[in-house]
Amino acid sequence: MKTTLVSKENNEVKLTMDFTAEEFEEAVNKVYKKNKGQFAIDGFRKGKAPRSIIERHYGEGVFYEDAINDIFGENYPKAVTELDIEVIDRPDVDFSEIGKGKPFTVTVKVPVFPVVEVNDYFGIEADQIEQEVEAEEVEKEIEALQKRNGRMVVVERPVKDGDTVLLDYSGFVGDEQFEGGTAERQELKIGSGMFIPGFEEQLVDAKSGEKVDVQVKFPEEYQEETLAGKDAVFHCLIHEVKEEQLPDLDDEFAKDVSEFDTLEELKEQTKKDLQSSKDSQAENAAKNSVIEKVYEANKVEVPAVMVEDEIDNMIQELDQQLRYQGLSIDQYVQFTGKDMKSFRDELREDAKKKVITRVVLLSIADKENIEITDEDLDREMADMAKQYDMEVEKIKEALEGSMSYFKKDMLVNKVIDALYDKAEISKVAAPEPEVTEKTAEEDKEEK
Repeated sequence: MKTTLVSKENNEVKLTMDFTAEEFEEAVNKVYKKNKGQFAIDGFRKGKAPRSIIERHYGEGVFYEDAINDIFGENYPKAVTELDIEVIDRPDVDFSEIGKGKPFTVTVKVPVFPVVEVNDYFGIEADQIEQEVEAEEVEKEIEALQKRNGRMVVVERPVKDGDTVLLDYSGFVGDEQFEGGTAERQELKIGSGMFIPGFEEQLVDAKSGEKVDVQVKFPEEYQEETLAGKDAVFHCLIHEVKEEQLPDLDDEFAKDVSEFDTLEELKEQTKKDLQSSKDSQAENAAKNSVIEKVYEANKVEVPAVMVEDEIDNMIQELDQQLRYQGLSIDQYVQFTGKDMKSFRDELREDAKKKVITRVVLLSIADKENIEITDEDLDREMADMAKQYDMEVEKIKEALEGSMSYFKKDMLVNKVIDALYDKAEISKVAAPEPEVTEKTAEEDKEEK
């Protein structure tokens, strides 16, 4: 196949796909082999008639339509990739005269990702909030690291708040044991609030091996209606009492959890990491502000099909998230009291904004001749390989078939970086937190 770009104007591409007589003959023969079992010809067992006999009986072109569909379906995506175009809708296709021993040409007209006129995108004014890391934040991060490295230890003493107990329990309303109220060797952290209000508190001061009757009242709005508002008793047996033991915050701790020899070095690196994270967040917020202003200055019209495709993408992403929670998108829509049409309508404005923003950013790339170089791609591949602990070749294999979309995403980010670099960024201090009566009272209680 030979692919030729004939024209590209008004966001429509015209291309031709030229096939030799041999390529067409091969496609026809494949269709014959695949479909010959459907033909019953007198004198031949079903599926055994030669191609020439079938063509003589049903006409020379009996296999042409399927052959054309197959050869086009297989080669059209290749042509699009070869010409590096991003189509946004179905193509309009025209075929030249077709016949045995003849080459043929497919002429395709297809809408492509639009390039629009853009203005007012360099020199955008935006604020970037600068925040210094406070000592309390470092301490909180170190404490979290300490907690992650803690361990649960069985203790021979009465239960205290914060302990984890291993227990059996069986629940009764009156003399009747109710379904779902029984468990053996269940772990429960006291104070977690995982059980019915009032349950966990009654286990405080109990000892390992001790039986405890816990008296509770189910909430009026309890999900199991047969238990809502009912008084109940849980007969409990405590098997173990465990407490969390945290490592001492000293130099040995630093050596165990990091590459540093002292706790002070660990704290210093923690501060640097937190500052880097804050700086990155501040920069991203400033970039979002720049993008928003560019969008406001260039609210262009985009094809409706692109908006509908973006809605499809948003729904697909939400569906994947919901499936991790055991729900489907249809269930979610039903729970919200909507139907799929109204749900799509709700997403349409956000989808349209996303599409416009992407069109504008890629149009800036076109106007400013911003491209993804081989060096850019190699650097991105190396970063991804490091992030996912994979070989670069494995990353490339994973992206095979979607590399053009991946490079477009890289191009969008490169344009955003260019807009940020040329913006008038003012570094400003973070605003003081607003003091309310509630926060003032909380501060007073802490003191």
